Amino acid sequence: MNKQVVSNWLTSTEMAAWRAYIGVQGDLINAIERDLTAHDLTLGDYQVLVYLSEAEEQSMRMCDLADILQLSPSGLTRRLDRLVAGGFVSRQSSPDDRRVMIGSLTSSGRDLLERTAPHHVNSVRRRVFDHLDADQVVAMATIFTAIADGLAASAANPVDGAA
Repeated sequence: MNKQVVSNWLTSTEMAAWRAYIGVQGDLINAIERDLTAHDLTLGDYQVLVYLSEAEEQSMRMCDLADILQLSPSGLTRRLDRLVAGGFVSRQSSPDDRRVMIGSLTSSGRDLLERTAPHHVNSVRRRVFDHLDADQVVAMATIFTAIADGLAASAANPVDGAA
């Protein structure tokens, strides 16, 4: 049986906001990515280094890292291969459970992150925050926190038939 979908169409203001977001999000990520390539990193590589640097003992179960990065286990393996080959991340079996792999930030990885972080922060500042006033930064944090909370709530309580 086909269900009739009733749309609550976007207002003109909502449509303008949505189109502005869609129009900028890809360009913004691409620009930040280009800035990182000068340091021989992708944004995905950088995220791995950051998450491992913030983890307890700068190590994390690979399945947990994959979840945070929203990658499949094989996607994470592909992402880590270059970082492991470069000596920035190590992979080893968990001492507690040999079925579990642990990713760890190496001292070379920490050094790379420490060298790259100031350039990345400057890129984000130049491409995002230099164009916003203090109230807009607060609004941005509030907006994306509300969207993230809504996504988390809908993932935890999916509605039948939701698209």
